[in-house]
Amino acid sequence: MITELGHFALILAFFVAIVQMIVPLVGAQQRWAGWMAVAEPAATAQFLLVAASFAALTYAFVTSDFSLVLVYSNSHSAKPMLYKISGVWGNHEGSMLLWVLILSLFGAMAAWFGGNLPPSLRARVIGVQASIGVAFLAFTLFTSNPFTRMGVAPMDGTDLNPLLQDPGLAFHPPFLYLGYVGLSICFSFAVAALIEGRVDAAWARWVRPWTLAAWVFLTIGIALGSWWAYYELGWGGFWFWDPVENASFMPWLFAAALLHSAIVVEKREALKSWTVLLAILAFGFSLIGTFIVRSGVLTSVHAFANDPERGVFILGILVFFTGGALTLFAARANVMEAKGVFGLVSRESALVANNILLAVSSFVVFVGTLWPLVAEMAFDRKLSVGAPFFDMAFPPFMVLLGLLMPVGAMIGWKRGKLGRVLKALIPAFVLAVALMGLVWAMQTEKTLLGPVGVFLGTWLVAGAATDLLSRTGQTRDFGRLLRLPRSEWGKSVAHAGLGITMLGIAGLTAWDQEDIRVAQIGQPYAVGAFEIELADVQNVPGPNWFATQGEVIVRQDGAEVARLYPEKRNYPVSRMPTTEAAIDYRFMRDVYVVIGDSQDGGGWVVRTYIKPLANWIWAGCLLMAFGGLLSLSDRRYRVAAGARKSVPAQGVPAE
Repeated sequence: MITELGHFALILAFFVAIVQMIVPLVGAQQRWAGWMAVAEPAATAQFLLVAASFAALTYAFVTSDFSLVLVYSNSHSAKPMLYKISGVWGNHEGSMLLWVLILSLFGAMAAWFGGNLPPSLRARVIGVQASIGVAFLAFTLFTSNPFTRMGVAPMDGTDLNPLLQDPGLAFHPPFLYLGYVGLSICFSFAVAALIEGRVDAAWARWVRPWTLAAWVFLTIGIALGSWWAYYELGWGGFWFWDPVENASFMPWLFAAALLHSAIVVEKREALKSWTVLLAILAFGFSLIGTFIVRSGVLTSVHAFANDPERGVFILGILVFFTGGALTLFAARANVMEAKGVFGLVSRESALVANNILLAVSSFVVFVGTLWPLVAEMAFDRKLSVGAPFFDMAFPPFMVLLGLLMPVGAMIGWKRGKLGRVLKALIPAFVLAVALMGLVWAMQTEKTLLGPVGVFLGTWLVAGAATDLLSRTGQTRDFGRLLRLPRSEWGKSVAHAGLGITMLGIAGLTAWDQEDIRVAQIGQPYAVGAFEIELADVQNVPGPNWFATQGEVIVRQDGAEVARLYPEKRNYPVSRMPTTEAAIDYRFMRDVYVVIGDSQDGGGWVVRTYIKPLANWIWAGCLLMAFGGLLSLSDRRYRVAAGARKSVPAQGVPAE
């Protein structure tokens, strides 16, 4: 009964979304206050109905209602409760319901917190957001219904994919979707502004908090996915340039560009066209990611579905919204005339360069991701574009971006003094060069990757510190730092976080050590500066799996530093094995051990990795997200354009 109510609530949400799409948009066009006022209650009702539907599906998973096809296919009665709950979105249908839930949440939040918006703009934003909801509710109901019943309920389910039965994967999709779908509200603001015929500083102040929130969630989601891949897949890597990884990375790059571009619109009323275009492209690339994940056009270990029919539906959504928005963008180009004028040496120019580097790097990832598909369709050739292409094509843009960021963060608006900024950054540059030279002298393999990464990371961290220090004035009044706006602190913390991530990537990529051997129990062997000994191997049971578990002793300089317990698990219901790496996490390095199969001649296959600075990657990501949250907590974001509340909307009348 509860699942039927959930299905009914989802159908009702679809019809409410249609009303929310049509009535406020017509009301805004005709200046009918009553029709525009429908937007807020409709958005709230849609969210509550979708939330009720999601709660009903969650209840079915928690109670193991195997009469639902989705629960039968993705759950089991012996599964731990955390993975019963995460099983709700650990599949195509349930993840689409989560997508629609977050989509309706952002629409409702625009209604709840959009009191400072002009009524016509708010109505248009909520109406455009509802149109996206209509498309995805239709997709869910007609092609991906999570409430489909089975004729005869089986006694038990077939279990969730074992790779998804992990805490990292339990939290990774919700954060990722909050970022993906959060960019939809930026898209709605852009389209609403184009319809309204006004893009100004007030619009930029309204759109920046939404962009920042989406970027923060996307950062956390990508970091969680990277960390999961590192410790769960047993390969010892943090990023594999998988198509689905790229699908989340491309919108992140565009969101970062949008965030910086909106600053220029707010401060100088320049880059209006570019900022609106970025808002369209950021969500457009989120839709491209959805298409990649769910269409089966590209092979990925992360893909949810391989149904061409669903892929065509999503492709239609992508073409309609992105193509329609770009067409509207071209038609409204005359309303986005820039007002601000700035010199070549200025913060505006630095932010333009920042945007170009981020956008071009995203397009590089896009080309590399989709080129195999293009080659097969256009030239009937099967090609594989892997890590070597991305490792050569992508880093140069990040190197240039890293070099630019400390200078761009400190240079003045309109007309800056480059000499003064470079003089202030001399200590940061000297420190970065010194550490680069030290690393070059100490490393055994003369590779440039490590030293260059250390230089860039140190340059960014020291540059962020220099930026903050410059705010204390010539008298070094550190009390001024406490009075700085939180957005200034957030900017410096986020930039420093990027530097720390670069340091981690450089260390892990340049200096990691790998050892694969058949290890005999009780016979130590050396890996780098460590002595590794396989002490024991035994079989251990789990709640819904059984495992071969090794006991590995790690020694350094003769002293024991860790005992690790790597496992090779087998899930009997799904008949799938997984590798559970054991990791000794330390500040400067990880010792990473994986146990494999037993050998006929005795012994066990053991893979050992020494991973320098591995944790710095995710620490830097969290620091970037924390910087975003600091900026989001700034009072100026909360009040947004309150001063404009009483200004009447100046929309363009219907032709």
